[in-house]
Amino acid sequence: MEGESEYRCWDELIPDALSLIFRNLSLQELLTVVPRVCKSWNRAVSGPYCWLEIDIQEWSEKRDPRHIDRMLRMLITRSCGSLRKLCVSSIPDDAFFSFLADHAGSLQTLRMPRSEISDSIAEQIAGRLSTLTFLDVSCCNKIGACALEAIGKNCKLLLGLCRNVELTSTADQLPQNNEAQAIANTMPKLKHLEMAYHLLINTDSVLKILSSCPELEFLNLTGCWDVKLDNNLLKEKFPKLKVLGPHLLEYYDMNDWEDYCSEYSDAYSDASEYFAWEIFSGDMEDFDDDDDDSYDGMWGDEQGLEELELRFYEGMDNAALYGWPPSP
Repeated sequence: MEGESEYRCWDELIPDALSLIFRNLSLQELLTVVPRVCKSWNRAVSGPYCWLEIDIQEWSEKRDPRHIDRMLRMLITRSCGSLRKLCVSSIPDDAFFSFLADHAGSLQTLRMPRSEISDSIAEQIAGRLSTLTFLDVSCCNKIGACALEAIGKNCKLLLGLCRNVELTSTADQLPQNNEAQAIANTMPKLKHLEMAYHLLINTDSVLKILSSCPELEFLNLTGCWDVKLDNNLLKEKFPKLKVLGPHLLEYYDMNDWEDYCSEYSDAYSDASEYFAWEIFSGDMEDFDDDDDDSYDGMWGDEQGLEELELRFYEGMDNAALYGWPPSP
């Protein structure tokens, strides 16, 4: 309208609208910059709208386990029981999982690869994870068939499971057919299953899963060398099923595989439309700028990295070969 001010009152937007905007920011910006802009933004990033979904998997892969535990507890507390999706790597010990279960009343997607969860704690908390539809416990080397059985019996809505393992000296010694049996016996609604590099799993165990999970549409058996499946029989009995493996994928196949898995993760994670992120504002004293050790431990010493880059360039005549600009 004529004469109307063009000034936009960003501080008057409702919290859920602000959370949609803040999703484009990095975790560090959300926790250290946004809370200091204004009181309205501070309240927005402190409330549950920004933390319906928490994805710190990439961040956690390069952090001290103590910082991961500390970060998770702060963010999950701010979700106020509304947490729907959690993605994190390398959770350090069992203690955190009891805390998670206390705040998991709405949790639908849980990705926690390479975490130190044990059979005993999985059996204790499985009953409080009943809303899960997608679970990733890949490379969690301390759990086995007991944990998967407890999860299957209690998580009746589970549609997707990732239970890939690493090629290590100990991974191939796990009783992997027992894990396959637990999946077959307790997870009949699965549509997406990944069991890559279960070196000792056999054909009978896989056939048991296929017969017990009639809705299965995707099965990753990459690296499961002892599994021999008749492709013609699969197409006849399971026309909707896509099987990857047991042979390693070629490069051109890997691109298609990643796109396919991404689609499945989105489809079965039941993620909300908020894509919200939670923030530390209000607890900023825990990461005060004056506390250099805490800050550097959380985010990394950026100044140190700059100095390292300059030292690396010293004496290099062919930096351009690596795509780097000339040293200043």
